[in-house]
Amino acid sequence: MKTPRRIHQFDLDAGAVIAGKYRVEARLGAGWEGEVYKITELGTGIERAAKLFFPHRNLRNQAARRYAQKLHKLRHCSILIQYHTQDVIDFEGQPVTLLLSEFVEGELLRTVIQRNPGRALHPFEALHVLHALASGMAEIHLAREYHGDLHADNVIVRRFGLGYEIKLIDLFRWNSPQRENIQGDVCDLVRVFYDMLGGARRYRHQRAEIKAVCCGLKRSLILKKFRTAGQLRDYLESINWQ
Repeated sequence: MKTPRRIHQFDLDAGAVIAGKYRVEARLGAGWEGEVYKITELGTGIERAAKLFFPHRNLRNQAARRYAQKLHKLRHCSILIQYHTQDVIDFEGQPVTLLLSEFVEGELLRTVIQRNPGRALHPFEALHVLHALASGMAEIHLAREYHGDLHADNVIVRRFGLGYEIKLIDLFRWNSPQRENIQGDVCDLVRVFYDMLGGARRYRHQRAEIKAVCCGLKRSLILKKFRTAGQLRDYLESINWQ
């Protein structure tokens, strides 16, 4: 089998029509496996998200197939975008698989952080986002799955009153989870919270209750306190503010 030529970016322009039936609206994000775009189905006018896989990251369509199967298995998890179908387009003479899923309104968490004064969220806002993230990840962990690459660039945030709707635009790992995989997700959740607060430049000024969640980003301390996303969620719900 011929090894696919390496493509590291698609850079599709807004307005471009792919596969003769999808109009590109905007790029939503990019990662190790490919890029995600907002598209419109020309035949229905329905907006969707389309993940285009780099061919060398999707040999024999394995990555796309596993991604679709995992999204289908976890379709009951509220934090995940619902899978729709897959298609193939031609890109510079190479077949490229795209997975179509629901399009979710919102912004990347990284964008929200950078737009705020001092490039940081207020601690109470950050706690609400963390609680929504931990609640969603608890559902995934209960299904004996994990994420493996949580960060502010693959979290979509939409605010509803005091709460937040959170969606993940990517799932990185496919193998059966081990305890260390679940623990890795928990540490990533705490790291996302730390980044929302402004990182190292603001950490020493945070309240004791906030630092008790971050644990100085020390893995051993985090996992001593929170072994699962569910335990982190429960802790946030019972914080006693001084």
